[in-house]
Amino acid sequence: MLAMAGVTGRPGTEADVVPGGPRVDAENHAIALAEQGIRSSVVRLSPLVHSDLDHHGFTPALIGFAREHGVAAYIGDGANRWSAVHTRDVGVLYRLALEKAPAGRRLHGVGDEGIPFRELAETIATKLGVDAESVGAEEAPDYLGYLAGFAHLDAPTSNVRTRGLLGWEPVHPGWIEDVQAGHYFG
Repeated sequence: MLAMAGVTGRPGTEADVVPGGPRVDAENHAIALAEQGIRSSVVRLSPLVHSDLDHHGFTPALIGFAREHGVAAYIGDGANRWSAVHTRDVGVLYRLALEKAPAGRRLHGVGDEGIPFRELAETIATKLGVDAESVGAEEAPDYLGYLAGFAHLDAPTSNVRTRGLLGWEPVHPGWIEDVQAGHYFG
């Protein structure tokens, strides 16, 4: 997930760095390889990587939890935001990173910079024919399973530097349009 510890009140950027922790240690190590003359870069992906190829990501999980419980849940007012990116746009980003990224760069795979979680739940609810409902943090695990620990995070994320550096522009449908297309509900 692109949410960076300590980044609040603004979208996360490619310049944000966390000194250590799960997954972050590997990212920092890869970036440090540039100091040894190795052309390395890191692509940070949005939590919602979506398309008709997505069968096991967070979108199918959210749909599964909503289907199981008969309600698409969000925590509190649901104003917290998650970023998203289409799988095929990610493929182009990886190719451009291999071809053009200078050593030691952090890149952001982001199409939708911040969709309010309530909109995520409402989009899923509409497709399933169930209600979208607010739940408290303490009851969130009952409705959001393993995602409950992350579902409250406000993690809008910018891709401005990545677009400028690589000339990358996401062109495929955004998350809401992609989910409304129906392939997740077949």
